[in-house]
Amino acid sequence: MLAEMRIQGLGVIDDATLELDPGLTVLTGETGAGKTMVVTGLSLLGGGRAEASRVSEGARRAVVEGRFLARAQALALAEEVGADVDDGELIAVRTVSADGRSRAHLGGRSVPVGVLGRLAEASLAVHGQNDQLRLLRPADQRALLDRYAGDAVAAPLQAYRAVRAEWQKVCAELVERRDGARRLAQEADLLRHGLAEIEAVAPRPAEDRELVEQARRLAAADDLREAATGARVALAGADDAAAAMDAPGAAGLVGEARHRLAGSEDPELAALDARLGEALAVLDDVAAELTGYLDRLDADPERLAAVLSRQAELRALTRKYAADTDGVLAWADEARARLQNLDTSDEALAALAARRDELAVELAGHAAAITAARTTAASRLAAETTAELAGLAMRDAVLAVGVAPRTASPEAVEAGEAIVVDGTPLVAGGSGTDEVELRLTPHAGSAPQPLHKGASGGELSRVMLALEVALAGADPVPTMVFDEVDAGIGGRAGVEIGRRLARLATSHQVIVVTHLAQVAAYADRHLVVHKAGAGGVTRSSVRTLGQEDRVVELARMLAGLDETSSGRAHAEELLATADGDKRAARSAPKGRGRTRRAS
Repeated sequence: MLAEMRIQGLGVIDDATLELDPGLTVLTGETGAGKTMVVTGLSLLGGGRAEASRVSEGARRAVVEGRFLARAQALALAEEVGADVDDGELIAVRTVSADGRSRAHLGGRSVPVGVLGRLAEASLAVHGQNDQLRLLRPADQRALLDRYAGDAVAAPLQAYRAVRAEWQKVCAELVERRDGARRLAQEADLLRHGLAEIEAVAPRPAEDRELVEQARRLAAADDLREAATGARVALAGADDAAAAMDAPGAAGLVGEARHRLAGSEDPELAALDARLGEALAVLDDVAAELTGYLDRLDADPERLAAVLSRQAELRALTRKYAADTDGVLAWADEARARLQNLDTSDEALAALAARRDELAVELAGHAAAITAARTTAASRLAAETTAELAGLAMRDAVLAVGVAPRTASPEAVEAGEAIVVDGTPLVAGGSGTDEVELRLTPHAGSAPQPLHKGASGGELSRVMLALEVALAGADPVPTMVFDEVDAGIGGRAGVEIGRRLARLATSHQVIVVTHLAQVAAYADRHLVVHKAGAGGVTRSSVRTLGQEDRVVELARMLAGLDETSSGRAHAEELLATADGDKRAARSAPKGRGRTRRAS
């Protein structure tokens, strides 16, 4: 629920704070006063498009701040983005600079604008003239019915979409294999040839690097032997005893040093003897390793030739398939996996076709369940909306909600674009196989017509409000905003709209921008946008009206009669009627729609 909103530098509004009632808040004001800016502010809070033209002339930026009483979904979003929640309240801020740049904050944290959009999805629904136009589109009419039906449609629709995704994948693969059989056969031949070539050489992981090292050693075997032999002699002495006596190795010299120290009784010299022992052990180890290295060192020219030949074989593979032997082996693995999907044999195609048909049958079952749930919900929605229209000065109007199949040709089934449900080929769209259409019979004796043909602007407003009242129990959004929902309506119909909005406000927070006194009379809190001019510049402010000021404002809205006793009397009568209707609405049991979502 939106408890408070502050607007700064937006359109003609310099700085205004709106304290909103949990029930019905009504916003009124003269034409051009800036009522639309309030709706614009709500749209910005909901992540709507930011336009530099909305910033007040001379202002550096426009700022809209909203204080929400957060529910579970909003609290989860706040935790996700690291926003601070203060005693169950969440602050959202949208800033639009004069150069068109936009920033968003939630709970003191800078967030992408899309995060405010997600908050609005859980907290706020704005219904304006554009929403009435969207109501004319078939896709939106289907979405409206699904919203009303709740889980009865949502559950099979979720299963339908999961199966449909797999069905489409299998259909596409089958078409690719059938239509591209020649191309796929050529690709398979190339892959098999490559695999045969690789398997004939049989490279090992990292073999190319090992061969480089072996070739280097074999090519430099004499130099390496001379270096290793000289090092071993320097450590262990010459193999010849006479030569070793003339030029003892390092190990022998260290041994002689130990022998001399061992004959001393000085503790300090004895300590050095231990350290020389450690050095002697290291020298012996290195000498032994050099001996082993010399034993392994191979100067065989034939071995070198074999290594060079093997390197040539591997280079032939790395020129074609990858940069090294590891890459060649990876290519081979990918080729084997790809070959499994290139099987264009009759058996493979038959197996794919069988899987496609199996999924189509499963998909048809989910589609039939969706259609059945929609048909049941359509009947209820039509009856409830028609009943609401009777109270909105459309006593003889009837709204029909039609659910019809989207038929397809048999060829579409074979092409993987349709499924067969109860023996009829139907288009398998992303939302099922149904078309949903709202048709209105505006008065007795007229034929049902689609909404875009059968409803005037005022009638469309009333149809939308009747639908919203019927949908109230199925709508999880706590705050509903109506902008000029009473456009083209007056008199008795206006009173009935006020009653419906007041009834809707018993289960939702409702914010209404209106020009009708008959609607404004039902407000739990009445805000007025007041404009004033100075120096040729119009600026507006927003204030909450007390009871006496409400009488004056309603009289002005009725016919500009705020200074006459007859105007005031009419306004007071409206308020008294509205108060009685609101008390009756609050004491009445909640509507049937309140529990509909479980159906």
